[in-house]
Amino acid sequence: MSRNTIDYYKKQFQLSGKRYEELLALENQELSKIIYKEQSGCRKDSRFDRLAPELNNLIQELKRRGVTRYLLWQEYRQKDPDGYSYQQFCEHLNTHLDVQSAVMHFEHKPGEKIEIDFAGGKLHYIDQITGEVIECPVLVAVFPYSGYTYAQALSNASLKHLIPALGDCMEYFQGVPECVLTDNMKQMVKQTSKYEPSFTDLAQQWSVHYNTTLMATRPYKPKDKPTVEKGVDLVYKRVFAPLRNLLPTSLSQLNHQIREALEKHNSALYQKKDYSRKELFLLQEKDLLKPLPVERFEVKQSVSAKVNRNYHVFLGEDKHNYSVPFKYIGKQVTIVYDSTNVEIFLGTERISFHKRDYRNNKYSTHTEHMPEKHHAYKEAKGWTAEYFIEKASAIGPYTKQLILKLTQTRQFAEQTYKSCLGILRLESKYGKERLETACKLALQLNAISYGLVSNILANNRDKLLENVPEAIIPEHKNIRGVQAYLNFNN
Repeated sequence: MSRNTIDYYKKQFQLSGKRYEELLALENQELSKIIYKEQSGCRKDSRFDRLAPELNNLIQELKRRGVTRYLLWQEYRQKDPDGYSYQQFCEHLNTHLDVQSAVMHFEHKPGEKIEIDFAGGKLHYIDQITGEVIECPVLVAVFPYSGYTYAQALSNASLKHLIPALGDCMEYFQGVPECVLTDNMKQMVKQTSKYEPSFTDLAQQWSVHYNTTLMATRPYKPKDKPTVEKGVDLVYKRVFAPLRNLLPTSLSQLNHQIREALEKHNSALYQKKDYSRKELFLLQEKDLLKPLPVERFEVKQSVSAKVNRNYHVFLGEDKHNYSVPFKYIGKQVTIVYDSTNVEIFLGTERISFHKRDYRNNKYSTHTEHMPEKHHAYKEAKGWTAEYFIEKASAIGPYTKQLILKLTQTRQFAEQTYKSCLGILRLESKYGKERLETACKLALQLNAISYGLVSNILANNRDKLLENVPEAIIPEHKNIRGVQAYLNFNN
């Protein structure tokens, strides 16, 4: 120890007015107060006593738009002309802010809860039909203990899409935690409260179905769910960034890409640790989760609708049209739907079933619901030469050969499609065998047309052909065999 340090200690002991025996009897903390002067640059005096009661109000004012520290200092000096300089004023203000912003370290229990939130940014996919870019909000869920993360893109952030996504989340984790912590998102929380928040009826039904407890953070307190806040940041880096140049063409394809990116994120080792989020979850959390319910929770809604003249009903929520059998035109029906299926009932009878389609102003149509004329028109739009040849093959080789030659009689095969259709429809009136015989006769006559085949059948010419015995050339001495022509070229 240097001489100057010893001199400094000696001087402080003398200034204390205490004998050395008294000093030696003091505790280290009390002795330090005598030896060491206050190190802080903000020495407290009467000016601080006047400023201290105002610090909380000054911090609240600082949060208001346009309010600066300099403005607050000017107002402070008007009230207290002998107060601190601007530098000392800011020093005391910052010191108070540091004390107020102290954070607490939480020890999380494995399997106790998950924290959920929506990412601020959105992902997107390209609609194959319209080419429109469809933006999708992304739900993020994280286990605080292991950091095991789930993310899913939704059609939109409404509760009817959020509830099925939470079900997908539980299936991804293969179990249910004790509670689900959310911020005060309006889809889940009906009324915010620091002590007793109330949740929407649908959210409550979901929590009962999955045997878990819903909890909400305090309003405007994102630090109540710091894990998912950090999880969202990691999802931006590990999911959003790798997918930024990909062009998925459907929501399901987008979520498939998200799952692949999530698998890499959850399987990556923690920095400076020899285990990953997934390994920690499987080892210490998964077995502590509650089992999944036997059935998923499905949100079913119902609306009344009238069957339009185009034998479709309009689901206003998605602005989409679904078909019913045309015989129900004008009837009042009930549409019962959830996130994946649409059922249409007439009274208690289900008359139609569709997979739900969220495309606006589009039609989902079953062919069997169409009138015969409409059905025929729809089929005609898909006619090809191969279609008619395949249909003719099912009747017989002569019919196939006739149809093949018929499609080749015109420069454009499309000009023969109605003739082909007419020939094939003769089967329903005369049967396969007679049509096959008529086609054989038409081929022999080398006159390929619907009219000829129809006349053959109408006049029973095919039956005459059936009764004609096969011609047999009789043996004759003037008939020469193959041997007579072997040396013909010589």
